[in-house]
Amino acid sequence: MKQSDFKAIDRSGTYTTKYDDAIKKFGTSDLMPLWVADMDLASPPCVQEAMKQRAAHPLYGYTVYPPRYYDAIQNWMKKRFDWEIKQEWIVPCYGVVPSMNFAIEAYTSKGDGVVIQSPIYPPFASSVKRKKRQLYDNVLLYKNGKYEIDFEDFEAKIKKSKLFLLCSPHNPTGRVWDENELNRIIEICLENKVLIVADEIHADIVYEKTHHILGSFEKIQEHCVILNAPSKTFNVAGLNTSYAIIPDDRLRRRFHVRQDKSGITNGNPFGIEALMTAYEEGDVWLDALKKYLSANIVFIKEFMETHDLPIKALPAEATYLLWLDCQEMGLDQKELVDFFVSDAKLGLNDGQSFGKTGAGFMRLNIGTSREVLEEAMQRLLKAYKEKK
Repeated sequence: MKQSDFKAIDRSGTYTTKYDDAIKKFGTSDLMPLWVADMDLASPPCVQEAMKQRAAHPLYGYTVYPPRYYDAIQNWMKKRFDWEIKQEWIVPCYGVVPSMNFAIEAYTSKGDGVVIQSPIYPPFASSVKRKKRQLYDNVLLYKNGKYEIDFEDFEAKIKKSKLFLLCSPHNPTGRVWDENELNRIIEICLENKVLIVADEIHADIVYEKTHHILGSFEKIQEHCVILNAPSKTFNVAGLNTSYAIIPDDRLRRRFHVRQDKSGITNGNPFGIEALMTAYEEGDVWLDALKKYLSANIVFIKEFMETHDLPIKALPAEATYLLWLDCQEMGLDQKELVDFFVSDAKLGLNDGQSFGKTGAGFMRLNIGTSREVLEEAMQRLLKAYKEKK
């Protein structure tokens, strides 16, 4: 794969959320959408070819998960994360967010405490609230342009809880939790008999640091649930195919019960094919993608610094989502959102949708072509100069 192979695809008119739902979200169609966490870049050629071959078969009926599906996940975990898992640990799922909801129902009761760490991907908080659990927010500490865990507060809130929802790597801050941080999280949760459910959907898109899968820490294996999917990595989110890795048999049975009650257990024939092919043949493409995305991140940071924009793009250790600190602009959140939408004609995620601590921030999706990002930055610069 060459870097020039990554080009933005025009997705308008394909019923895509990012483009065709932009009018509903932003109230206008004349902006550049850089919000929903999927990419404008084509899925790997191997996945495209697998989709064509599957589509060529004229029947798309009920589909089982074949042994190859489990083998693909096992091999991916081993070669990318050096984690050996057993086939029986794998639970095929519809999506990470539905699975998070199943886990909340399976392992807690109404009124039980659940800990999250904001600013956080919105379904973490909404899922807990909708299930009538007590939400405890271990707010991340923002120091010198980087987020850290407030472990004193974390321990205090874990003592009142039954479940911890970990986002690893973290969305939207882009943090990759290091081994020491994860070890401390594990020790505190074990000491207080708190189960950890880890959303690791962004695990494949990590840059300089090493991502440690929570379940690879042997001491926590009987007290954790790992949620993952190829959706972010290979841009196949619309195929609704994910999986849980649950080493402990008791926890796995309880998860199965909740999943079965939902009725969401059938496999998607195209999603299954995409997962297997991507995990079997997508390594080279993924490594090239990470270089491309990393260069996009550098471009955004350097542009803002070179043109003295009062916006800081936080160092992204993972994901293709940049967390922008816009506090120096001196705008309240409504004014900030309006500046991006009405003045710059850019559709980003409102930072406050990730929790109160997201005020003064916006989330930018850089999973697109350099040409698109260059145009976006020129719009931003022009709008700032006019407002200034």
